[in-house]
Amino acid sequence: MKRDNLQLYFIMGTSNVLNYEPINVLEKALQSGITMFQYREKGPNTLIGQAYENFARKCQKLCHQYNVPFIVNDDVELAIKLRADGVHIGQEDFPVAIIREKIGNMILGVSVHSQAELQTALQYGADYVGIGPIFSTTSKSDAKPPSGTDFLQQVRIQYPELPIVAVGGINCLNAHSVFKAGADGIAVISAICESEDIFETVATFKSFVG
Repeated sequence: MKRDNLQLYFIMGTSNVLNYEPINVLEKALQSGITMFQYREKGPNTLIGQAYENFARKCQKLCHQYNVPFIVNDDVELAIKLRADGVHIGQEDFPVAIIREKIGNMILGVSVHSQAELQTALQYGADYVGIGPIFSTTSKSDAKPPSGTDFLQQVRIQYPELPIVAVGGINCLNAHSVFKAGADGIAVISAICESEDIFETVATFKSFVG
């Protein structure tokens, strides 16, 4: 995995999209230039069973067409079954050591909120860490309180080469401050899922890179 893959990391599940077909939202985001995609099927009215797997396969196929890494959130078994590019786990999921053993050389992303969690993620070979929520978010009902950019800045100083993606409440008005704090990229859900013009939204985000 390249650090550049994290620049604009789109996270989506079917419940995040209200007024459009979710698969069309993903395709527009891919056409617009997102650099990584995570399938995260959580929340009310989510897909289950075969419908869940089928939609994941559709997303994966599109990502491959645009040469964008396809990451599965939490569901290690699905990631292995689909031969996804990687899996992203939170602190409430399986221990990092077990996940790494199961997925082999797949990309492993881990959400971290403290130095202890960071050290565990690094010990077991996380390829990148997700830090947040930076700002208040409505996309995750179980999100921790917003942390601002302080921890992100600390980790960047401590580990200059570590791939870091910031997540939580990031939009076109505050994204610049996250990149300035040292993030390699930003992870967004609602900013794209609820956008009236995905091309313009993605272009605005990408203007802050570098």
